[in-house]
Amino acid sequence: MTQNRLTEHATFLLRLALGIMLIAHSWLLKLFVFTLPGTANFFQSLGLPSWSAYAVFAIEAVAGILLVLGIQSRWVALTVVPILAGATWAHWGNGWLFNNTNGGWEYPIYLTLLAFVQFLLGDGSFAVKRSAALPGLTGRDAEALS
Repeated sequence: MTQNRLTEHATFLLRLALGIMLIAHSWLLKLFVFTLPGTANFFQSLGLPSWSAYAVFAIEAVAGILLVLGIQSRWVALTVVPILAGATWAHWGNGWLFNNTNGGWEYPIYLTLLAFVQFLLGDGSFAVKRSAALPGLTGRDAEALS
């Protein structure tokens, strides 16, 4: 097996893990544990409009599904970076560890970084609809990252 093939499989595993996490975070946590009205109240307590909780839920749920399937993964991952960065901001005052009261910021910042890495790497193996290569990449570079 070549290094390019191993990289494609590793990128797929990252895509799958990130997608499953987004699905779990939206459906299991926001919908079933906290409920959407509860999540909206939490967003409002942070000074955000309550409707943004519903938008974040929808984006996380759809992005998770698209990542698992491998549909335009590069651009889907880039779309969730600001949402995950917002989660980092929301948990910033709670300290480093996510097991602190109301969760710390290390897990959201880690997820933000993983989403950005997914954007850089692209789709990986088993993608249903591949993303376009990043502008400026040519030849072997574009092939390895697409």
